[in-house]
Parts: sequence; C-alpha cells; structure tokens
Amino acid sequence: MRGTGVALVTPFKKDLSIDYDALENIIEHCIKGGLEYLVALGTTGESVTLNKNEKKEVYQFIKNKTAGRIPLVAGLGGNNTAEIIETMKSFDFEGYDAILSVSPYYNKPTQEGIFLHYMAIQEYTEVPIILYNVPGRTGSNMTAETTLRLAKASEKFAAIKEASGNPEQFMDIMNEKPAEFDVISGDDNLTLPFLAMGMSGVISVIAQAYPKQFSSMVRLGLDGKFEEARQIHYQLYAIMKGIFMEGNPGGIKYVLSQMGLCQNIVRLPLAPISQASEAKLANMMKMI
Repeated sequence: MRGTGVALVTPFKKDLSIDYDALENIIEHCIKGGLEYLVALGTTGESVTLNKNEKKEVYQFIKNKTAGRIPLVAGLGGNNTAEIIETMKSFDFEGYDAILSVSPYYNKPTQEGIFLHYMAIQEYTEVPIILYNVPGRTGSNMTAETTLRLAKASEKFAAIKEASGNPEQFMDIMNEKPAEFDVISGDDNLTLPFLAMGMSGVISVIAQAYPKQFSSMVRLGLDGKFEEARQIHYQLYAIMKGIFMEGNPGGIKYVLSQMGLCQNIVRLPLAPISQASEAKLANMMKMI
C-alpha cells in the first residue's frame, strides 16, 4: 500500500441506479493517471446507501474492468461485527489484495471494543486488513495505543488509514509500529507533510480527478524530493480542501461531472452541493 490509492465514487444515473459506464470512465482515468491502487466502496463510494446485491455487482464490476492491471482494496466495514463476519464468509476475495475496514461508528465503542471488533473480523479474511480511523465520521477515535496493539496482535493488520488529522497521533504510531505495518494518510491536504513524517502514501479523494498530478506529488515526497512535491501540493491545495466544503462525495462528484466522467448525482440522505460551492470549485478548477 505504498503510493496513491483512490477511494472511488459510485456514479449514479438520474433514476439513482448505478452508472456503470461512468464508473468505467473513472477507473480508466485513474489507471491512465498512474495511481498505485483503487479502493472500492469506501466512504466516498456511498457504500451505506447501496444494498447487498448492488455492492456485489460493484465489487465484481471493478474487478472485471481493472483485470489485474492495478491492485484493488475492498471497503468492508460497519458497526455490526457479526454482520461483517457474515459478509466476509461469502465475499469473493479473488482479485482483491486487501480490505479497508472502518472503525465501528455510531455505537461509540470503548478502545477495548474496537480492539475486540477487529480481532474478531480478522479471523475471516483471506487478505490483509487496512484499519481505518476517521473520528469525524465514526464519532470515536481509535487511539495510537489501540492501533499499535492491533498491529502487534496479528499479521493480518497490514496498515492503517489515519484520518484523525492529529499529527501527534500519527507520530506516536510511526514511532512504535512494527516495521512491516504501513501508515496511510486519510487526508488529501495533509498528505505531503505526513509523508515527511514517514507515512507510506495516501488513500485519496481528489486523486481520482487529478490522478497524474497527485500521484506524482506523492512519489516525489516518498523519494524525498519535497521542493518539487510542494509545487504540486500548492497547485492542488485549494481544491483538495474545496471538495469537502459540503461534505464528501458531493464536491468530488461535481468536479468529476465537470470533467465529463460522471453525473453530479448522490443518493439521499446526501444532497448535491450548493450553487455557491459549485461556483467556487469551478474557479478552483480553472487555476489548475
């Protein structure tokens, strides 16, 4: 999981069915842009609004269209441990290199509950697990201590996508983690400084719009060429933040629609971003 991964959107048609032609467009755009891997049905993919059959179809479609050209990660997470285990028992892992599993949300479990949740699901996966800490969405923070405990408890835990935005927490993990355990940025706008702290890459949102530029920035950062990487960072900085003005994935879907890659449609309870935000993003796009 070194370099740039992308949390793919799930494009929809006007009737809210899945737009597979648009999904193929985005996949090809990302692969041609030089990204290292793709993530299917993460948060950006509006996975919580898809039913079980739709999820199976999307996983299969992405696998078929990538055809082994790029590594794949499947988003498999939730706040019902038993349900995740049942999903894993029937999941077709062929073609997927890892799973991304978010820390349980809404329930607000203790750190012990988070630890036991992950230890339970790791028994049923055929591929490595990327832990995912995103307190802004889950309502609870998975501490550095819990992350390190998991990293040392099972080799199934290969990495963490850290989206707490807390540099001290990142450094606590980096300082004590096993050598083979990767730390991945979950925040586009913080990726470059976190690469300087030793992170191995990012699972990005904006990179599916600007795959060539963003992945180049990450590779430069990983190679220690920060002066060159900074130029790209600040070229994209405004829009990296701008796409989250009204949450995710409303902003990135607008940008992708302006590029002709998909329609600007989300499923309720999400709503399209406002015209004011659209105008701001349109101006940001002109500056790139």
